[in-house]
Amino acid sequence: MPFTFPRTLLAATLALSFALPAYSAEPHKQIQADAVQYKADALKLLERLVNIDSGSGYEPGLTQVRDIAVDELKQLGFSIQLVPDKAANSSHVVATLKGTGKAKILLMAHMDTVFKEGSAAERPFHIKDGRAYGPGIMDDKGGIVAGIYALKVLKNQGFKDYAQITFLLDASEETGSDAASELIRTTAKGHDVTLNLEPGRPADGLVVWRKGSATAVVEVKGKAAHAGVAPELGRNAAMEVAHQILQLGKLGDEEKKTTINFTVLKAGDRTNVIPDQATAKADVRAALPEEFDRIEKDLARVSADKLIPETEVKTTLQRGLPPMPQTAESDKLVAIAQGIYGELGKTLTIEGSGGAADASLSAGVGTPTLDGFGIVGGNIHTSEEYAEVESVVPRVYLLSRMIMELAKR
Repeated sequence: MPFTFPRTLLAATLALSFALPAYSAEPHKQIQADAVQYKADALKLLERLVNIDSGSGYEPGLTQVRDIAVDELKQLGFSIQLVPDKAANSSHVVATLKGTGKAKILLMAHMDTVFKEGSAAERPFHIKDGRAYGPGIMDDKGGIVAGIYALKVLKNQGFKDYAQITFLLDASEETGSDAASELIRTTAKGHDVTLNLEPGRPADGLVVWRKGSATAVVEVKGKAAHAGVAPELGRNAAMEVAHQILQLGKLGDEEKKTTINFTVLKAGDRTNVIPDQATAKADVRAALPEEFDRIEKDLARVSADKLIPETEVKTTLQRGLPPMPQTAESDKLVAIAQGIYGELGKTLTIEGSGGAADASLSAGVGTPTLDGFGIVGGNIHTSEEYAEVESVVPRVYLLSRMIMELAKR
């Protein structure tokens, strides 16, 4: 069943303006031809970006990726605004292009990856058996490339039947930052629709809903003692945090798609000392916003059951991105996208994702949003992350045509 959330009157009005066009059985020949022509160049740009380390917070690499993207967008006629962000150790990009129509369309992608410095040298861009590999190749450098080349296709067509296209490049999507979140919310409010260029799903899909994210933190204070001479005088914070992990890890709800997975543990630094401090952090995901409230309360309630007497246990929930629910507006966007893909004789899979993304921020302010318009790939956030080479042409076609159809309002 779709998830719903309160939306503004503006969003409801915008939703009504989505007219579902009648699609031809044949593709738009010139758009298709341009997408085919650009395939080799798109892969070259993808190679350039992938071979630059741009892990979250790594300023030299993020600057290089930003400069390449900005140069491409300037050539397309975009005006560029750089938004510095100390927390991201970089700058976000807001690129705008004015047209002659009425619709304001927001494209979003991100420049940072989850991979550390040196990853590009260890695993440079390469193609094997129809798949391109390299750090961040699908998440989200493939999205940047898809956006740039779709815009090149539209420029070739002389297409300007929009009021404004904005291309927002986030420098901190993987870790998040308050400045980036506020920038996305503010920018999205001024647009009629958002297309997020996160990677296409492995089965050639778009993402119509996403879970929100949070971090559960458990802090335990115990008492130090000699582990061999007098362990009974100590209060073992490591043992207590282990107990808390086992019981708090059961707070998920499979039916509501809520998960809690402990992933980071710290306790002690010497084997012969009973640790007096310990912390544990858990990744929390929820499809329903109210589940975060429930988790926060249950963390405090359940953690009161302690294994080690006279230890102190404190729990907190640090909230990240909100859920992106499936809505009537996103369903209308799906119908448009399916019609366009049908012109190529292809069908999109429509999926949800446990991963949080910037699309949630856009959807959260009431702007109709659809996600997953990047190049198709798989094994996200792993050393085996890949992009399907043969997805470049249809994905550039899809995004180009999507912009064209959304401009007809």
